[in-house]
Amino acid sequence: MKLINFSTITLAAVAITACNDVNTAYYQGGTLTEEQLGDVNNAIPERAEALFTGMFAMMGEPNGCLGGSRPDDYGFIMMAMSNDLEGPDAWMDDNDYNWFSTCGEWSSRNANYANPYIRYIAPYKQMKIANDVLRNYPEDLTNPNNTNHRAQARAIRAFDLMSLAYAFQFNYVDHMDDPCIPIVTEHTLDAANNPRATVKEVYEQILEDLNYACEHLENYKPSNKNEVSGAVAYGLRARAYLAMEEWKKAADDATKAIELSGCQPASIPDLQKPAFYDIEDKNWLWGVDMTTKMANTYPWATCCSWIVSFSADSYSAATGTYVHINKLLYDKISSTDVRKGWWLDENLHSDNLSQCSWGGATGDDIALLEIDDVKFKMDKYTNVKFGMYSGIGSEINDNDWPLMRVEEMILIKAEGLIKSGDNSGMSVLENFVKTYRDPSYDLNSKLANAIDPTEGLNNEIWFQRRVELWGEGFGMSDIMRLKKPIVRFHSANDPYPAAFQFNVEYGDPYTLLRFPQTEKDNNKAIVDNQGGSKPSAGMNPNLRDGVTD
Repeated sequence: MKLINFSTITLAAVAITACNDVNTAYYQGGTLTEEQLGDVNNAIPERAEALFTGMFAMMGEPNGCLGGSRPDDYGFIMMAMSNDLEGPDAWMDDNDYNWFSTCGEWSSRNANYANPYIRYIAPYKQMKIANDVLRNYPEDLTNPNNTNHRAQARAIRAFDLMSLAYAFQFNYVDHMDDPCIPIVTEHTLDAANNPRATVKEVYEQILEDLNYACEHLENYKPSNKNEVSGAVAYGLRARAYLAMEEWKKAADDATKAIELSGCQPASIPDLQKPAFYDIEDKNWLWGVDMTTKMANTYPWATCCSWIVSFSADSYSAATGTYVHINKLLYDKISSTDVRKGWWLDENLHSDNLSQCSWGGATGDDIALLEIDDVKFKMDKYTNVKFGMYSGIGSEINDNDWPLMRVEEMILIKAEGLIKSGDNSGMSVLENFVKTYRDPSYDLNSKLANAIDPTEGLNNEIWFQRRVELWGEGFGMSDIMRLKKPIVRFHSANDPYPAAFQFNVEYGDPYTLLRFPQTEKDNNKAIVDNQGGSKPSAGMNPNLRDGVTD
């Protein structure tokens, strides 16, 4: 059995391991060397191609940032999980084995903790590879391979910048002149003296990169969806325009991404069982292609070990540290919506388990199944959204991870149209939900009791995103761009861990992440975010968000 006996782990050991000082870690975003800026024409072609391939491989690479054996070190998938756990809709138990307690309690603002360090350094590590690709493939429009690789590298750099920007400054429109994050390109000569660019400057770089990518990748369809296609490039630009409140442009680019991709939404039958694990699925535009070899590098540093509830070699199942949906959001999902089955209800039931089996247990009995050192019983509101590529109860943690789905593009299209004054967006929203998620859905009835119809419609769009994209990393970025409060509980009786049970107003300066100590030590131009204080349990009990009221 590969899983260690968790009963032997003490609280002190877990606490020290999960929050240890990372100041001695290698500075991944350091000053560019002369070798890196050397004559690209001398690059060995095979090495350059391996560099390009590695740019995508690190997306969900176990132990890719700190290089040790940390179960929470798995790149952008870990970032997605952290971002959702800092928001209102996803939570894990407050126990001795929760490596993500820093997100639940918001101690992730500590400059010396590993969790925020990994989340900061992962994009910059990938950005460095993208910049090296740009140096190794010089601008040459007569060479299609060079142009393609440069376009993909620039799309990746834009993705990296967007993955950080929302966390270090508030929304674009109101804060475009405020400091955000450092920009590092292939032309940056001194990363050790690189001040924070403004939000506007960061998005100017994002759009410059994505404009190039859209132009040169429009008709490109890679053989593997881990690369950036033309559809993905347009999808990334749709995200950028959404953050900038360029509503029509966001809708147009989302429409283009849908058309170029040829993807179709997952159907109701597709979602009547645990899913979201195969990059080849018809609704995925882009994803992390997790090979068995990659997963076996360190199987606990994978999505299967944490957000998936069905692995026989995982932290979540072996310790009962499952990821749950907030009851406040769950209760708002219609009983006729197939997505209601993505989580166990208060009676430990989910329709989605009816076709499943594990260790002799079938259906709802899977929730109650206990296997020593392998699986704790599940509790109410545990997610069963994500299945296992190798089968429920497998020890092979080789799930792929969705970075972009066509459903997200449809929701961007609907939001962009509606907020640009085009009411056809209402039909886009209703047709999607009614056809693919809830046959009984009626948008007009949803809005009938709204005091402010416009605000009611905006909240319905947000609600659909919160449910559809739950667990995929959009929670906090949506809150920041929409200027929403974080509402985790209404009363102390809500099933949310007491230590994590607090609500936070939009604009609270403590919402912004702080820069890791290593970045401040190595980049002398950094001026850190300041203000606010760590939320306390029970804070702001009367705060409401318009969706879970």
